[in-house]
Amino acid sequence: MKRALRIAAAAVVLLAVLFVARLYLSIRFGRQPTVDPTLVARSVHQEPALLAEAKALPVARTFPQSLHFQQNGTFCGPASLVNVLASLGSPVADESAALEGSGLCLTGICIGGLTLDDLAQVVRARGRTATVLRDLTPEQLQEHLRRSNDPARRYIVNFARPPIFSIGGGHHSPVGGYLEDRDLVYVLDVYQSFQPWLVERAKLFAAIDTVDSSSGKKRGLLLIE
Repeated sequence: MKRALRIAAAAVVLLAVLFVARLYLSIRFGRQPTVDPTLVARSVHQEPALLAEAKALPVARTFPQSLHFQQNGTFCGPASLVNVLASLGSPVADESAALEGSGLCLTGICIGGLTLDDLAQVVRARGRTATVLRDLTPEQLQEHLRRSNDPARRYIVNFARPPIFSIGGGHHSPVGGYLEDRDLVYVLDVYQSFQPWLVERAKLFAAIDTVDSSSGKKRGLLLIE
């Protein structure tokens, strides 16, 4: 009887290990779900003329023409940093290289994703200044968006997708700049199915003015200098 129980317990443990291993492999190496392009098209602006105008902004011009897209569903923060570092003339190969020295995501996935504070830790580990900006008013957000066109600054925005796209969860992506006369923010989305897009400032504010369940704090911006 005891032997049978030990065998049963071992089988349960083995199944649990196999489940966790399969989950890990699917997250790290599995293909990310695609997004319905009509959903993106009706939620944000991707008209060629507007994108061309946004790409000509001073900071947007410094980013690679071909963005580095996140390698797995938990890597939006590190992927954002890969693109920011490239725009600052300090390119790294991939997310793992960007994370080096931070002590985070050592398994190749960022369990639960990275918070703004986590991402600031990664930036500081690379010897750069990082400032977390939370609890912004609409006016404060606009002021920082104006500054996002300053080539000495880079911003990563942490937002919740539902207020913009009605689907998804929290996400990080670099800010490419701000078309102030149109009140549109240029977001360099690192999830490949979305691609870069522009969105009204009020809509982005609604997506930022949400709580990250991982930190219990508001989402916001990360300023990198």
